[in-house]
Amino acid sequence: MKRKLVMLMGVFGIVALLFMSSGCKKNEISKPSTEVLNSFDTSLVEKTNDFGFNLYKKLATGNENIMISPVGISLAMEMAYNGAVGTTRTAMAEALNIQGVEVEKLNNNNRAMMYLLTSADPKVTLDIANSIWMSDDFKFSEGFVETVNNEYQATAKQLDFSDPKSAKVINKWVEDQTRGTIDQIVAPPIDPQTIMFLINAIYFKGAWTSPFEESLTTDQSFNLAGGQIVTVPTMYQSGSFDYLKTADFQALRLPYGEDERMAMVLFLPNPDFSLGEFLQQLSQDSWSNWMGLFEPKEGSLMLPKFTMAYENSLNPVLSDMGMEIAFEAGKADFSKMTASAAQGDVYISDVKHKTFIQVDEAGTEAAAVTSVEVGTTSMPVYDFELNFDRPFFYAIQDRETGAIIFMGMLQDPRS
Repeated sequence: MKRKLVMLMGVFGIVALLFMSSGCKKNEISKPSTEVLNSFDTSLVEKTNDFGFNLYKKLATGNENIMISPVGISLAMEMAYNGAVGTTRTAMAEALNIQGVEVEKLNNNNRAMMYLLTSADPKVTLDIANSIWMSDDFKFSEGFVETVNNEYQATAKQLDFSDPKSAKVINKWVEDQTRGTIDQIVAPPIDPQTIMFLINAIYFKGAWTSPFEESLTTDQSFNLAGGQIVTVPTMYQSGSFDYLKTADFQALRLPYGEDERMAMVLFLPNPDFSLGEFLQQLSQDSWSNWMGLFEPKEGSLMLPKFTMAYENSLNPVLSDMGMEIAFEAGKADFSKMTASAAQGDVYISDVKHKTFIQVDEAGTEAAAVTSVEVGTTSMPVYDFELNFDRPFFYAIQDRETGAIIFMGMLQDPRS
């Protein structure tokens, strides 16, 4: 009998208009041992980043607003990787860019990364939650469940998937982890061949270190890729920024919180250099090189307000990246998940990824008392004036771990 494993990843990045809410319970990632933290290897995070760049370039083939989370996708896929065997494990390792990495080292690194990211800054909320929901009529390997529960801090529960209420239970967990942003990800009735849902949810709520003045937001023109010009609310800010200019693009770093560890890094291709051409340059090597070239500069910034949602099945692109066997009934081998090889073939039937982001003027309560002076008696002299009035690329990165939590491009800022 062919049995299905479903992977659902809801990643919700919110740069919110509201201050941090003390009423929301933060998902806690417990502190790993000193040994695990001391062994944290940023080179494995760079492998995840590179996987994210490769995946993103395969998805970004049109003029659609797209945002993904390399961290979220990798965590979900690497939970499943712990149950893969033989050629299935080899194919997954190559696609996920973790070939040659011992699984124990991989799990420990992910454990440390989740803790380091979620405890990065008290003024930034970054919650990472994992869960596995198992059919109660299927026997799973205790070793697999224990590994995912311990190393990935995953909630592990068995449910009667034939009961329509099971979908409600899973959806309630998703709703809780995403602060109500998503209230349904599993539609009843659950396919009778489905044995497990592996779910990763990332919730991000960050406030600019230096917020935009709401009174300075005005309607401005934005040039779409097809030549159409639309009018959108555009924020304005001036001051000192980490800035980079190359022959092909300009870039700027907008930090969050009081520690400025996390930031949105914005890339604006030159008018004669398309966003598609910029994406072809994306790799971990180029990213590392660019990050080392930013310098503090005085300038002004115009950035459109935007809200966007994205949803897609990642099966086709992951197959194209080399792990097609994991999606093939009768060929995939996830026998390390099961208590007995006689329980039927297990394969991944769907990898669904959903994202949401809202970008506004606001800052945290602590940062809100720090105003940015924009009015002077004479025109200031700036090193640059950067107007994001055409399609651009952005990423939200943690500077300490190097992890790129989100990456996306804005083709059309209209909601």
